[in-house]
Amino acid sequence: MILNLVKIFLPTVVALLIGLFITPTASHFFYKYKLWKKYSRNNATLTEFQKIHNEKEELNTPRVGGIIIWVSILFSTLIFYLISIFFPSPVTEKINFLSKNQTLIPLLVLLFGSFLGLWDDLIQVYGKGKIAHDDTSWRKWKALLVVFISLLIGLWFFYKLGMTSIHIPFGGSIDLGILVIPFFVLVALATFSGGVIDGIDGLSGGVLASIFSAYTVIAFANNQIDIAAFSAVTTGAILAFLWFNVPPARFYMGETGMIGLTITLATIAFLTDSVFILPIVAMPLVISSLSVILQMLSKKFRNGKKVFKIAPIHHHFEALGWSSYRVVMRFWIFSLAFSVVGIILAVISR
Repeated sequence: MILNLVKIFLPTVVALLIGLFITPTASHFFYKYKLWKKYSRNNATLTEFQKIHNEKEELNTPRVGGIIIWVSILFSTLIFYLISIFFPSPVTEKINFLSKNQTLIPLLVLLFGSFLGLWDDLIQVYGKGKIAHDDTSWRKWKALLVVFISLLIGLWFFYKLGMTSIHIPFGGSIDLGILVIPFFVLVALATFSGGVIDGIDGLSGGVLASIFSAYTVIAFANNQIDIAAFSAVTTGAILAFLWFNVPPARFYMGETGMIGLTITLATIAFLTDSVFILPIVAMPLVISSLSVILQMLSKKFRNGKKVFKIAPIHHHFEALGWSSYRVVMRFWIFSLAFSVVGIILAVISR
């Protein structure tokens, strides 16, 4: 038990320290090469958004801060893996949490998703025309790329891991057979859509840290210690990012953080057989995504009428007069509460 806890907490601290250590150099690089958006989302139709949106701040703050997160995770993972290789012993081999059946896939998913996100971020920085404005057509292409990555993961689950059933809390399991593949694609897309929560300094970092902390506990309760360690390391890396992302943010997470983390979250939910717990643990992502969907449907079918002043919902609260600090702190509390509820349900529903 003690060694398992060391396996979880030691790499987490290392990931946190790596993130804090590399950030000054990375931040200097971000600003030196002006890695921020060149075009604002402001336009004549977004009057409410213009009232709360600091255009100057957005156009002068780097958007690739998610690099800090996945680099910290990668380095922490490799450090403990290499220590187990070059200094083999029962202790070092035990502390190594990189395993083929538990953490190799989440790590690869994180890297693939993060590189896709980095490509998108760099398009926003260096691109021209509609694509640089993140127009609807480009968003559809991003969604298709996420579907492609998710399809590969689903195929791995089915053909390599033999995953065919999904646990239903308090209701046993349901056998999906090969349908587990498209089901994972749908879950990954839904989780990816929650990435719209990245809109206020400190918001996404605090919420995601809470979510991955919850999955650390869930995996530990399942005796999936490697996944628990990986989730904890991810939490530590996010906290390092958050240290520099609280207002005023030195940089934003960007798609290189959100795409990798959201798809990885869906992957961990499947590996821990807690897919139906995911919407509870990740309730802030669900609410943010649903607010955008409801806004779009309302405008389309109610002659332009809106449900919210601005979507996603965190901007709605800003438009109501809430300070950004108030919105962020309350989302953190909301996220923590649902993370605890999700942990309890995951543990007692087995």
